[in-house]
This record gives sequence, structure tokens and C-alpha cells, in this order.
Amino acid sequence: MAAQVNGDDKDRQITLIDDQGNEELYEVLFTFHSDDYDKSYVLLYPAAVGDDEDIEVQAFSYDADDAGDVTSSDLHEIESDDEWDMVQGVLNTFLDDDRLSGK
Repeated sequence: MAAQVNGDDKDRQITLIDDQGNEELYEVLFTFHSDDYDKSYVLLYPAAVGDDEDIEVQAFSYDADDAGDVTSSDLHEIESDDEWDMVQGVLNTFLDDDRLSGK
């Protein structure tokens, strides 16, 4: 899967390209670093989703360069079950935080 990062830090979007060459624009939900795995992670959701639609969040680990930029070769699929569980826990904490959800 390839990716391109568009825009600046305030409006981060990534175009993911699947194995068939289809492009889909994603918004960056948030990024975080795990000291346990010594990796940085990015969580994405489809840009074309409506307000009433369920969204499928995509998660990747990534390596930024010295300037903090991420290129298509810097996104890595998460393969470890333990790593997935950790990412899911961070996402659940993010979604359950009343300060972030506007409740």
C-alpha cells in the first residue's frame, strides 16, 4: 500500500493506494508514540465519510525523517497481535475521552 501526504500539519490528509491501484483520501485522526514498542503510529479515517456513517479507522506505524515528514515508504502495516491490542486500547481511550468527543 502506498501513500502520499498532502497539506500542512493543520489539515493532514493521506492518499492510500491499494493493491489494485485505487486511491482513497484519508484524514489523520491522530498520531502517537509508544515507548513500549519504540514506534510512532498514525490513525486514519476515510475523508469521504458522512456524519451518520460508521467509520473504519486504519492504523499504521511510521518512521518520520529528521524534519518530521512522512513519505509513502514510511508507513508500515501492524502485524503483531499485541501491537494491535495496544493501538486499539489507545483508540478506545481517545474515543471515550469526553473532552475530545464534545460531550
